Amino acid sequence: MNGLQDLFRKKTMDFTIHQTSGSSGLQKALGAFDLTMLGVGAVIGTGIFVMTGVVAAQYSGPAIILSFILSGIACAFAALCYAEFASMIPASGSAYTYSYTVFGELVAWILGWDLILEYGLACSVVASGWSAYFQELMKGFGLHLPTVISAALDPAKGTYVDVMATVIVAILSAVLLCGVKESSRINDIMVLIKIGVVLLFVVVGAFYVKPSNWTPFMPYGFGGVVQGASTAFLAYIGFDAVSSASEEVRNPQRDMPIGILSALGVCMVLYISVSIVLTGMVPYTKLNVGDPVAFALRFVHQDWVAGFVSLGAILGITTVLFVMMYGQTRLFFAIGRDGLLPRAIAKLTKKTKTPVLSILLTWLMATVFSALVPLDELAELVNIGTLFAFIVVSIGVVVLRVKRPDVERKFKVPFVYVIPFLSVLACGFLMVNLSGQTWLRFLIWFAVGLVIYLLFGFRNSVLAKGQEMER
Repeated sequence: MNGLQDLFRKKTMDFTIHQTSGSSGLQKALGAFDLTMLGVGAVIGTGIFVMTGVVAAQYSGPAIILSFILSGIACAFAALCYAEFASMIPASGSAYTYSYTVFGELVAWILGWDLILEYGLACSVVASGWSAYFQELMKGFGLHLPTVISAALDPAKGTYVDVMATVIVAILSAVLLCGVKESSRINDIMVLIKIGVVLLFVVVGAFYVKPSNWTPFMPYGFGGVVQGASTAFLAYIGFDAVSSASEEVRNPQRDMPIGILSALGVCMVLYISVSIVLTGMVPYTKLNVGDPVAFALRFVHQDWVAGFVSLGAILGITTVLFVMMYGQTRLFFAIGRDGLLPRAIAKLTKKTKTPVLSILLTWLMATVFSALVPLDELAELVNIGTLFAFIVVSIGVVVLRVKRPDVERKFKVPFVYVIPFLSVLACGFLMVNLSGQTWLRFLIWFAVGLVIYLLFGFRNSVLAKGQEMER
């Protein structure tokens, strides 16, 4: 043991890739189309069905189009960095695995622990949102859940457990247990239906666009556009879950960059298209509602299409939850395989090569949080976790270009000394503007993780056991 030096021991790329083969590796069953659908599934959810109205009404007005273009470009900076890493290191764990080879074990653990928080809370927040939407749909058929089981623990409101949140988490956990090939097919179908619903809104809504609603185009000035872009940026961030799938891709060097960047491109086009039609149909001042897309259709008396949009919103949230849960299971698997968490977590079934314990752990975490804990105040922790991961990955690309220029890169970030810097700048700006309470909770989570690493991970990692490493 060499003291502080051991805290930063690194896995070689060869060893990391070796871990993905044989009995310890996941089944390789996905292609570029599946990856694109995972990305679209993660990004197109409440953002397009809710956030479009909020950003237009409060920040950008009709210039929301510019807000989504700016935020999409900013997110593309981070996406390019992820694409380079994913093509070099096709292993589960996403940013956690990348940082293990660049910065060493302690930084990898910090980032992995951070991502556990991000995915865990994201699953819970999205499950709670799904429950709320589904209960609204039930009310349309005259069905009402008893108040006591309709939402998370809040005695003042008479609610104690969110049953519908636990139901959807259990269903998607069962889907994940079927194996990546089968579960990705189900996701593909749901995403295609969701895209169809969004396109239905665009086509029908286009006939009710009044160009006068786009005037004034920039009612809050360019400052409002930038503020709107900062808010809209968070609508894109689910794409990083795509990199969690790299170990299960048949041709990761080619397909990972295609999947990540095409998913972001499709989502950007959909966001901009919906924003153009939405602000053309309804004056932007009326869009500060919980369901702006459905509201716009009701506004022009197209109630039958509004019903389809409500269904699309539920499917949208379902796919977001599915991809978040998938990312969480692969993160637990990768950390367990490295020994920083109990290695039993990474055990695979023989037939489908599915990490059962990782899936059950994800199910338990999402069920407890979404069923019992009101998460409104904790939702920002999802954002700070994601932004932190983006920053580490962006810096890591530059570090590895300097330290290992010899490594073959099937995909390279263009302008490597500019784009990662812009990514860090954009993400750092958003992190600084998060609340003090969010930072405090983030630091407390970080401290707890550090204790767990020093008591368990440091002594039990595969590198501590004498496996191959580089210093």
